[in-house]
Amino acid sequence: MRLIRLIMAFGLFFMCATQAFAEQRVALVIGNSDYESVGGLDNPVNDASDLAIALEGLGFRVFLGTNLNRDEMLSLAESYGVTAADSDVSLFFYAGHGFQVGGQNYLVPVDAHLTSGADIPEQTVAMGDIVSRMERSDGLKLIVLDACRDNPFEETTGEGGLARIGSAADFMFAYATQPDNVAYDGTGRNSFFTEALLSHIYTPGQDISDLLISVRKDVIAATGGRQVPWDNSSLTRQFRFDTSPVTASEETLLWQVAASAQDPQLMQLYMDRYPEGSHVSDVVAFLDNSEPQTRKLNIDDQDAQADRLWKLAQRSRMRPLLEFYLEQYPDGANAQQARRLVQSIPRREDTTPGGMCERLATHPRDSTASLTGVPFSRLKENAMTAIQACGAAAAQSPDLPHYVALLARATIAAGDVERAVTLYQRAAERGDLRAMVSLAQLYESGMGVPQDVARAVSLNEAAAEGGSLDAMINLAVTLFEGQSVPKDDVRAIELLQRAAREGSAKATFNLGVLAQDGLVGTPEDALGYFQKAAQNGEHQGYLAAAILLDEGRGLRRDPARAAEMLLRGAAEDNGAAIAQMTEGAANWSRDTMMEVQKRLQQAGYYNSTIDGLSGPGFENALDLWRNGGFVADVL
Repeated sequence: MRLIRLIMAFGLFFMCATQAFAEQRVALVIGNSDYESVGGLDNPVNDASDLAIALEGLGFRVFLGTNLNRDEMLSLAESYGVTAADSDVSLFFYAGHGFQVGGQNYLVPVDAHLTSGADIPEQTVAMGDIVSRMERSDGLKLIVLDACRDNPFEETTGEGGLARIGSAADFMFAYATQPDNVAYDGTGRNSFFTEALLSHIYTPGQDISDLLISVRKDVIAATGGRQVPWDNSSLTRQFRFDTSPVTASEETLLWQVAASAQDPQLMQLYMDRYPEGSHVSDVVAFLDNSEPQTRKLNIDDQDAQADRLWKLAQRSRMRPLLEFYLEQYPDGANAQQARRLVQSIPRREDTTPGGMCERLATHPRDSTASLTGVPFSRLKENAMTAIQACGAAAAQSPDLPHYVALLARATIAAGDVERAVTLYQRAAERGDLRAMVSLAQLYESGMGVPQDVARAVSLNEAAAEGGSLDAMINLAVTLFEGQSVPKDDVRAIELLQRAAREGSAKATFNLGVLAQDGLVGTPEDALGYFQKAAQNGEHQGYLAAAILLDEGRGLRRDPARAAEMLLRGAAEDNGAAIAQMTEGAANWSRDTMMEVQKRLQQAGYYNSTIDGLSGPGFENALDLWRNGGFVADVL
């Protein structure tokens, strides 16, 4: 059986049907789960198989091997190395057991039997053997190791985790966790790291460095800070997995698809996925209409809708969206790929206790690409179910205190503050970042515990040190205010800058405000902060950037870019951008409004005079743009 899998791996090759790649891409993907002499791992085979599907769709020729012995690993690596020698981009992904000895990393085949250190050279695959094959290529070389799991040979090898490696040019090494640490195998189908990677790999126009920041942010949130992905790069040029132009967020695209189709199923999916989303009021209005009017699409519309639906489903990995695509387009251009993806994504009813706990009790500030978090009001409605799920998850995964923190949040939603405090304290003592931040809020307010501002600051300090973006922002605010601690603007700004670097859209936006006001950086910096914040989900950044560009506050006026920001905001924010352009049209320069009209005209929605004035035609065009008519190409 293993030989059959290996032979199939050599023939695995798929070119994306919807996106052409000028560069030659090749990947070696290995996942080992079924170990013979040590405890097996649940997810590496899933991780490797699922990533292989994603990479194939991104134009990679994939050499996939699962549950390989040492000879098979080396044979597959050699075949990969021959092809990789002529590639522009070569990638190696490994999931399974791995360890280090003397700063050298070793990957563990399923047939390894280690009784002493002397067995290592003949029983394992040295990471250097893979690297040497990749060095045959002059292109970019990407190494992704989801292998820093519990080392079952620690008594034999004396060391756990994986060591830092790599210094040659054009290499990037991405690790599931920080050097010399271990990572979790995950409680669902995939490890926390691979799930995050799969959730971001199809983001259009995203450089790999930004992708890894997003992955790190998601893994920290999912594990309460117990696992922190790490990377080391010597790349000499940018690389994007998905080279298509930057488009809107997954949330906005889901609304656009739902609004275009006028489909209740998609509307409900939006509501379930984004309970506090920018278009919730629009969805509620639609669902409350007892006789929704479904717009009939012509053939051209159907083709465009099918393509947009497929790209969103592929990017978001939402099983209901993939199933909806197959229902609507069973013979569509991407139906075969959609079926493969559906098979790799568990049904909601098949979720584990950990998955159910996360879905019911995750704090919105811990949202990830696949989990948006639950507002407290909604958690209160399902508190008892969440308590049951999180209690089971905590018992099933005792090494992950994050489930205890989620249990605490569900418990406080049920009204048992005293019990919640005990649970938060237990999770915080074991290093969970959300527990620390929540406990700090309780001490600051005196809810369930004696009010102790100094203790609150101490908890936020510890959480910030561990990587909590919320704690960094909380501390920055405290230092700016200077009430409970001495005022320290310099450190407050440093905390915001660190939070922004590590992916906080809120911190990035606040830095934009500070730069706009001349407190840090330049007006150009302010513009960059606002744009980055908007792209990362703080959608008010689009409007703030548009104002700078329209007025030329400290930088050159640019009506065309201002119009782009306004139209992106019109599609993604809560309606503020459209209100500014219609109700407050006089506040904008005529040439910026004319640029907006030109783009709406290019999209086919505005047929009146390009005069920069608001009116019924302009308002209708903006409404079409927001409610299903977003066209990235005109931006």
